[in-house]
Amino acid sequence: MRLRVGSEMRQLIFVVDSNANVCQLARECLEKAGYRVRTFFSMDMLEKLESASPSLILLAVGSGDGTGLSFRWHLRETIVLPKIPTLFLLDDVAEEDLILAFADDWIIKPFDPQELVARVQAVLRRSMPSATAPPADSSELIIDSSGMRLFVRGVEVPTTALEFRLIEYLARHHSQVFTRDLLLDAVWGQMQFVSPRCVDACVRRIREKIEPNRSRPTYLKTIRGVGYRLDTAVVWESPVNNGCSCVACMGGEQQFKN
Repeated sequence: MRLRVGSEMRQLIFVVDSNANVCQLARECLEKAGYRVRTFFSMDMLEKLESASPSLILLAVGSGDGTGLSFRWHLRETIVLPKIPTLFLLDDVAEEDLILAFADDWIIKPFDPQELVARVQAVLRRSMPSATAPPADSSELIIDSSGMRLFVRGVEVPTTALEFRLIEYLARHHSQVFTRDLLLDAVWGQMQFVSPRCVDACVRRIREKIEPNRSRPTYLKTIRGVGYRLDTAVVWESPVNNGCSCVACMGGEQQFKN
């Protein structure tokens, strides 16, 4: 079934994978969803980025020549190219630990076409300025769980899927202290080859986005010798229910109450 196409769906997406079948499948399902798509089998598309200005890149980690991760790092560091969101195409779940610091999201191949479209829409929604007004609330942090949107002092802040899951989990268990190992179990789940340092890195990136002064955090506190705690109250734009995306809440943890 073709999805209803609006003007906001006519965004351009680059698909980069050395596997022609993967590129073709991604093109077909994204074009049916209303996106414009260009496919590439290597990093030859680098010179086309500035002129084409894609809204998102689907990027295989290897991309045929092993440059997928270094390319993503280039996008993060450059001041010339736009900050283009990237959804990684992974050959195996074991690759997840390689891209935690780089990915806006990722999907394992072979992927379900509907899941790919849903993930693309979620990344674009988080990375683009909201077309609607922020929630009318004076709270410091506002979370829209269903839309995966985070508002900080009235301004929508883009997050990766992993960053959102971590801040959402801490908010649902407001004022509780969690060790790094507990957070790994709750948020990272069954990802392989992750370590407590992954939690520290994710917390650092979240602080860069939400803290007025990241050198002296007022929201996301470090409890020395233990772990982390979210100290500020959070307002939920969508009703909180048992549909929490974190592993612990999926397993029946008590939900956070305002």
